[in-house]
Amino acid sequence: MVDLLVTYMEMLAPPSGDALAPPLAGAMVTRERLDLSDYVELYRAVGGPVQWDQRLRMPEAELATLLASEATHIHVLRVDGAAVGLCEFNDIGQPAVELVHFGLVPAVQGNRLGPFLLERSLRAAWAYRPERVWLHTDTYDHPAAQSVYERAGFRAYARRMETFPD
Repeated sequence: MVDLLVTYMEMLAPPSGDALAPPLAGAMVTRERLDLSDYVELYRAVGGPVQWDQRLRMPEAELATLLASEATHIHVLRVDGAAVGLCEFNDIGQPAVELVHFGLVPAVQGNRLGPFLLERSLRAAWAYRPERVWLHTDTYDHPAAQSVYERAGFRAYARRMETFPD
């Protein structure tokens, strides 16, 4: 077991202003219905460096059902056709939408693609008119994660130490 500082953040209004322009030629964000193997491959590529394992521990049938749900939206960032990031929401259509996973493969980090992916994905999630979008981030996540979320409009509402399987 490992103890991590978990920060809970929420966004109570959609992004304002003009949408961000793609920071790289060939960069685009779209909602996709990934099949199980494509999802797991992208999940591992993005989440491996920050120790994501939640979806890897799920039984395949349960994960397939989650991915097929109308309440699960996965936005994929592609650069020249290659999947390099994802932003996953659960509970779309409910008053509280959870941003469950967000990140980029390490090779493209530092090119302003993260804020672009997040902002485009948030605009799509807010089109369903939730009351709030929330997330949690922890000490294993990328060091810039909280600041990216804050610039997108999230504010911390709770912090606490939590114990997770190692």
